[in-house]
Amino acid sequence: MLLACVCMLAGAQSRSFRLGKWTEIQSSILKELNRSYVDSLPIDRIERAGVDAMLASLDPYTVYIPEEENEDLRMMINKSYGGIGAVIYKPDVQGNVIINEPYEDSPALQFGLQCGDEIMEIDGESVVGLSSQECSERMRGTPGTKVLFKVKKVYTGEIKDIRVTRRTIHLPDIEYYGFIRPGVGYILQSGFTEGVALQMRKAVQQMRSGGQLDTLVLDLRGNGGGLMNEAVDIVSIFVPKGSTVVSARGRNESDAYTSRTTLAPVDTGLPLIVLVDSSSASASEIVAGALQDLDRAIIVGTRTFGKGLVQSIRPLPYGGQLKVTTAKYYTPSGRCVQAIDYSHRNEDGSVGHIPDSLTKEFRTQSGRIVRDGGGITPDIEVRPRDYSRLTYSLVVNGVVEQYALKYVSSRRSIAPVEDFHLQDAEYEDFIEFAKGKKFDYRSSAKTYFDYVRKELQRDGLEAAMSAELDALGKALDMEKEDFLRLKKDEIIPFIEEEIVVRYYQQAAGVKLRLRYDTQLYEALAKSSGFKF
Repeated sequence: MLLACVCMLAGAQSRSFRLGKWTEIQSSILKELNRSYVDSLPIDRIERAGVDAMLASLDPYTVYIPEEENEDLRMMINKSYGGIGAVIYKPDVQGNVIINEPYEDSPALQFGLQCGDEIMEIDGESVVGLSSQECSERMRGTPGTKVLFKVKKVYTGEIKDIRVTRRTIHLPDIEYYGFIRPGVGYILQSGFTEGVALQMRKAVQQMRSGGQLDTLVLDLRGNGGGLMNEAVDIVSIFVPKGSTVVSARGRNESDAYTSRTTLAPVDTGLPLIVLVDSSSASASEIVAGALQDLDRAIIVGTRTFGKGLVQSIRPLPYGGQLKVTTAKYYTPSGRCVQAIDYSHRNEDGSVGHIPDSLTKEFRTQSGRIVRDGGGITPDIEVRPRDYSRLTYSLVVNGVVEQYALKYVSSRRSIAPVEDFHLQDAEYEDFIEFAKGKKFDYRSSAKTYFDYVRKELQRDGLEAAMSAELDALGKALDMEKEDFLRLKKDEIIPFIEEEIVVRYYQQAAGVKLRLRYDTQLYEALAKSSGFKF
């Protein structure tokens, strides 16, 4: 015991010495630079760069948040801000601001702003020359204050002043819930900010009272996580009170704890399907891992992201804060979902292949085998639909979004979401619109071909293969218009979704997206015969 105490004391002294040594070295360097450097020293910039680089060498989630960025932190925690509640679009810094999408029940809608309206001035100042971000900052403000817009109305061209009273805008984590077929409920959850567990509890209760709920699908695809306590409370909806959901272990004993459900469940027998993908992370993995370990849900989709690190907020001088990784979390079976090496991942950030020899086996409540090593591996793998490079390019470059604004500007109304379909003539109109836009419309095969040809040029081999390369390149070439027609079926859903959200807001977009969600319906089909 005496030897152990001596070793611990020596280790603590060694750490303190190293910390003091490097603090002194850094301070001396800065003082010498301040005294001797040839130009004026940008202290704030180099110190911030040094802090960011230091923290980045630890893990991607330990970050410094200066006082001026605290509002962004609050937005991350509760998805709330003071403003008018609208997405704006500014295609040209020398042009007007366009109302792209007013939120449901927002001040923007209440005071008469609609999709396609052009804002020319904000509080008497022209928006010409201002960036989209600068305009957004001027539109935000303390709830209860007013902001004056000079607006050109989309359908009449009338120019009028509209004064809007700002409110607290909360972006809901439960983006949609309802029945997708008789007896099958569906909840789309996009985050884990304050209050989401209560929202979900109410959603489940309403669906149970509003019809026969035989199966519930909880969609966590693309959900990057958030507050751990909200994840625990969501699990509590479906498991007995007192069930273990997650435990954390850190360097210090104070960072170790076990979280159990403290609320009475809504339904412990309701068949439950949880949809996940490579972007389901952190709190999403706590929910999916706990429900899997407790044999309470079927996890369907693709392996999750693999973020098993817990962050805590620590106050710093001058109003700053440090978001620091303090522990790793573990599911009820004892496995950690943190990727074995979070510095080496796939291009989309997800965990690469990990051989079983590098992972450990754990057992669910009923004895099923599950493994650690990176993310939650689904009980049933169902891959998402693959889209062409053309479709991604249309979306990423804003061509679909711009066409939706054009579409809205010429039509005051459309059919209800359930009945809305883009007609053939309207898709031809989209083709004409897209033909005039600049975007990379090459196929994946043509992209790879162009890359290979460049490499052959660098190696001096292209001349010897010129005829064959020319023939293959010609075969792979396709006119933009022809390619757009070829991929019509996969492009139309994106156009339809962009259009309906501008008439009926976000929930309508989710409803329309569900119409084409092949992964969801395959998950339902494959889950029907699953046995724990």
